Amino acid sequence: MRIHRFIKKITGGRKEYSASSELWICQLIVVLLITVLTSFARAAENLPLSIQADMIHYDKTLDLYHAQGNVSLSYEDALLSADDVELDSTNHTASARGNAFLQVGDDTLRGEKIIFNMQDKTGAAHQADAFYARNHFYIRGDKIEKTGDNTYFIQKPSATTCNHACPDWSIAGSEMKVTIEGYGLMKDAKFLTKGFPVFYIPYLPFPAKTKRQTGLILPYLSYSRDRDGVDIEIPFFWAVSDQMDATFYQRYMGKRGFKEGAELRYYWGDHSRGTLYGDFMEDKLHVTETDDAAISRDWSGTHRRWSYYLHHQTNVGSQFYVRTDLKKVSDPWYFKDFRAHNFYLTNYDDSAEDVFKNVAFQGDASLRYLISSVRLNKSWAHYNLTGLLNYTEDFATAHNAQTLQNFPAIVLTGVKQPLFRTPFYYELTGSYDYLARDKGETGHFVDVAPAISLPADVYGYFKLTPQITFKETFWSRDDHQSDLRAKTDDRTVFNASVSFSSQLSRVFDVNVNHWEKIRHEIKPELIYSYVPDVSADDVPDYYLPVASPFILPMATLPGNPLEKQNAVGWSLTNTLTARVKDADGAHSYLEFLRLKLFQSYDIDEAKRDVTENDVRRKPFSDLGLECDLSPNRYLSFKARSRYNFYDSWRQNTLDLRFKDGRGDALAVGYRHTADFLEEIHFGLKAVMNRHIDCALVSKYDLENSRRIENSLGFTYHRQCWSLGLELTETDQDVRFMLRLSLAGLGKTDTVKAIE
Repeated sequence: MRIHRFIKKITGGRKEYSASSELWICQLIVVLLITVLTSFARAAENLPLSIQADMIHYDKTLDLYHAQGNVSLSYEDALLSADDVELDSTNHTASARGNAFLQVGDDTLRGEKIIFNMQDKTGAAHQADAFYARNHFYIRGDKIEKTGDNTYFIQKPSATTCNHACPDWSIAGSEMKVTIEGYGLMKDAKFLTKGFPVFYIPYLPFPAKTKRQTGLILPYLSYSRDRDGVDIEIPFFWAVSDQMDATFYQRYMGKRGFKEGAELRYYWGDHSRGTLYGDFMEDKLHVTETDDAAISRDWSGTHRRWSYYLHHQTNVGSQFYVRTDLKKVSDPWYFKDFRAHNFYLTNYDDSAEDVFKNVAFQGDASLRYLISSVRLNKSWAHYNLTGLLNYTEDFATAHNAQTLQNFPAIVLTGVKQPLFRTPFYYELTGSYDYLARDKGETGHFVDVAPAISLPADVYGYFKLTPQITFKETFWSRDDHQSDLRAKTDDRTVFNASVSFSSQLSRVFDVNVNHWEKIRHEIKPELIYSYVPDVSADDVPDYYLPVASPFILPMATLPGNPLEKQNAVGWSLTNTLTARVKDADGAHSYLEFLRLKLFQSYDIDEAKRDVTENDVRRKPFSDLGLECDLSPNRYLSFKARSRYNFYDSWRQNTLDLRFKDGRGDALAVGYRHTADFLEEIHFGLKAVMNRHIDCALVSKYDLENSRRIENSLGFTYHRQCWSLGLELTETDQDVRFMLRLSLAGLGKTDTVKAIE
């Protein structure tokens, strides 16, 4: 699949490559004409057809079919109707007169007369009125004529997406000549509102390409009083080839200077694709910041600012791929200074649905880390091997010298599988890491942890799984830190555990509304884990693995994974699932409630002698809570919380959403992490009437008693256009936005900011 077809498939063709919206309309007229006239020719050439009429006559001498009165000609997904239809095989012509109407799928062409020559592929539709369903476009012309293989002429063309006879907006001209895959010219081109011209150009040339084409993209315009000044960005798109394209971003900020950027996208078949972006500017703005001494700055001269981004993936077969994600910026303040508009915000999408719009981080002032990686992944039936090179940039520090960098990291994982023909199962995890930094301890670390388990089914009600894991750890430091600890050492330790789980369920008949039955499932789990006391005094401080096989799966045990462990963990999951019968009698299943609780208990901590240090015993870990509630499409609630018995709530993430059939919506969110942040988010969308929507967004920092953001917006929308007004206030910025959107043409934004 070539890149233009691929991009069109995954984005719905939303990116506009034309030099202007008027040019895009001209191309739509051409595309529709190709569709309907070519379909008519195919119909005429592929007789027999299904023809119904009040009277049908065939002249054998002239080889001519003549149908009169309520003529209906159908073929495949197309239908032609008229008062009079002739199919003349001798002269290779097909004509329909009197209320001629041609429908191909959802596209239609209506005219007083439609004539087509099947031999030279020419023809015309008189007093034509066409509808292009994909973009909801109405296209009209006194005469739409195909004059050659790739040439067209349209007399008095006009186009709009409005349903009314007197549209709110339209684009029209006196005549238009077009050469497909070449160029076209529209005379007396006008943009009209309610038939009144508001923009006029005597001659409008345009490229008439059915493929992607080189041209300008809609610009970005804004104004900031103190930070940027006048801010104008004009992107230019270059269709390099079927497998590659590029976009050049020319941006001018009155208080900062010129910023140049370029994006290159390529798609080399189904196995290799990527995006490369970079920008550069000489920033002349004087900036002084002393809020945080660690990252304070005093810029009085010109500073070079830049960034780059590379995403590439090559699939070598279905089980082997190489992926590169490289991101870097010139300084810790890059995203803070350009938080209003940058490439990374524009292309942010963490869903990975669009492979050419997949920046996985939001490039704004709140970004703390930027992680670049190169990943190689190979999978087999029971094993997976991953190689990683990671580089982390910490924006909380002015210098990144003490940030640990992991390159390389190699991880081998073997899934649980039978051990020969015995009842035992085995699995394996192994890893090698090299951790580096300019200052501090650095070096190698190796972990190998094979495990053997014996799952047993107890009377069909319970599952009992004893397991033993042997962990061999080796490290070798190569730093020059002066201390008495051994630079090279190893540890061998084992972990013995036993897990106990069950699954109980019952079905209840309810017959309420469309709910016929509700299934209640309870899944309790209990696990005991033991690790003997092993000295970890020589373990380097860079040993901070992401996960350990010794951590209880439903617990949050602190400490180094090599430390002793004598603990019990438990979890309890409740799930409610409804069987729903719709109006047509079809059944579906809705999991409307999931509630999970989990915690661990440290046995050694419970038995600790408090006289040693007079510190209170705290054997219970945080109690974890996960709740998902969605009884219908109008209500949803999601909670992720941690509660500490000896203190209070340690973490809370709560989201409640309501909506109705009109489009009204209410969202309330709460974010809390002890000693770090506490925020509340509120969002409201109200449909005031069938034309006006109101949106309100408020975010408040409870931890620091400050406003994060307040936003109020109104949108007036009609069937084919909308106008939006939005006022946003933050602790550093007041921004006003005016947004005009024409259905099918995209939108333009005008922004004014006072900072």
